[in-house]
Amino acid sequence: MKDEYVMGIDNGGTVTKAAIYDRNGNVVSIASKSTQMLTPKEFHTERDISELWAANIEVIKKAIEQSGIDASQIKGVAVTGHGNGLYLVDEAGNPARNGIISTDSRAKEYVEKWQNSPEFLTDILPKTMQSIWAGQPIALLAWLKDNEPEVLQKAHTIFMVKDLIRFYLTGEAYLELTDISGTNLINVRDRKYDDELLAWWGLADLRAKLPPVKLSTDCCGRITDEVARQTGLCAGTPVSGGVFDISASSVASGINSLDKLAIITGTWSINEYVTDHPVIDKDLFMTSIYPIDGKWLITEASPTSASNLEWFINNFMENDRETAAGQGSSVYELCNTLVTSTTPDESHLLFFPFVFGSNTIPDASAGFIGVNSFHKKAHFLRAIYEGVAFSHLYHTERLRNINPDLSRTIRIAGGVTNSPVWLQVFADIFQCTLEIVDVKEHGTLGTAMTAAVMIGWFDDVFAASNEMVRVARTVTPNPALQQVYQDKYQLYKNLLSEMQSPWKSCSNYITH
Repeated sequence: MKDEYVMGIDNGGTVTKAAIYDRNGNVVSIASKSTQMLTPKEFHTERDISELWAANIEVIKKAIEQSGIDASQIKGVAVTGHGNGLYLVDEAGNPARNGIISTDSRAKEYVEKWQNSPEFLTDILPKTMQSIWAGQPIALLAWLKDNEPEVLQKAHTIFMVKDLIRFYLTGEAYLELTDISGTNLINVRDRKYDDELLAWWGLADLRAKLPPVKLSTDCCGRITDEVARQTGLCAGTPVSGGVFDISASSVASGINSLDKLAIITGTWSINEYVTDHPVIDKDLFMTSIYPIDGKWLITEASPTSASNLEWFINNFMENDRETAAGQGSSVYELCNTLVTSTTPDESHLLFFPFVFGSNTIPDASAGFIGVNSFHKKAHFLRAIYEGVAFSHLYHTERLRNINPDLSRTIRIAGGVTNSPVWLQVFADIFQCTLEIVDVKEHGTLGTAMTAAVMIGWFDDVFAASNEMVRVARTVTPNPALQQVYQDKYQLYKNLLSEMQSPWKSCSNYITH
């Protein structure tokens, strides 16, 4: 009997990935393809849907070719992708406009209006269980109604990115529950569309454009003949509902019980745990539905994580990148070397990692505070390493206030795990043991687990996570640095509060 496999496809950010896994979670092959982020106007972040679909076809085909297996051995397929944003197609399935990525902020005035309404706390939040932000489909749809009404008239179906790709794979249109539960489009408490809720957003007339909702592990169609011809997959291969990317990261981190805390470092700082009791809190980023009946994912998140280092490197270290490459090294190894040439207590230079957004007031912007003539590039890099960790700690403190029983051992994933130096900074700042799982791509593995449940390998995603995820190594904190970092973090929080007035003044000046 031939071995059997599942495929996971991830359309997070601007990189599309496909990976094939065996029943034990071992990766057989991975293929990836970058797509272009389009910024037609200030605050607009979009992508060409045709380019996106072409990238999916390419990576699926490459993953199969590189695996050396027969496509008939792939028994199930699943898709994940960035949450929120907006993808619209017409009746024929053609794009009604460019897709909109979740980092888009053109619609922030709608968010401010809704948040300032007294009805939000009394009537809306108990149903949605989450904050409102500009990259969510409710805000983007409201903006389109006022600015591009012809687009909405042309649009036949509203999708999130993963649901769009699944539609192209199968020809069947659905939204998946975990993903849609993070959009403010449904009543999360009752797990269904709510006409009164849609009316409050001013979107009642778009109800017919929202497709039926399916579960993560439901079969949501099968690979079509045309897609089989283009990709090499077998026609008729079942495709599961897939999963919200933050849930994919959670299950792929081995979060398979109610006391574990997960941190994912990337463009977004994602900090989360699973519970059987939903949380309604005006200060919480999001309560969303987990891909297990009766379970909820409690998330604190903001775009304040490891991509701040990438920004610094791209703008200030291009010569260092070339020099390192010429020496057979990488600019990231150079960053680690420079950071280790400093110590946490020799400088109080701080960095707010708000290049792509903040976890404080909307007007906040990135910046270094405390610069003087002593500081060299190494100190700026250490400040970035520490600032990103402080931002994650700021989120996890909120989570621990909600659930004090969370374990002091943390599962961590994402870009930081490629840097032993940065991992140690995290461990020392958190004063917690970090567990790093043996997973290359959390999105593809996490969503592949929903396909594994769909085809009967496992009873649920907790069981899949138990079998398909293993801890590769741990990082323990240095107790001698506890007080140093406590003092530094307190300074960070004090300045975070004191900077709110200057940030607002600066924002008002730029706006007017």
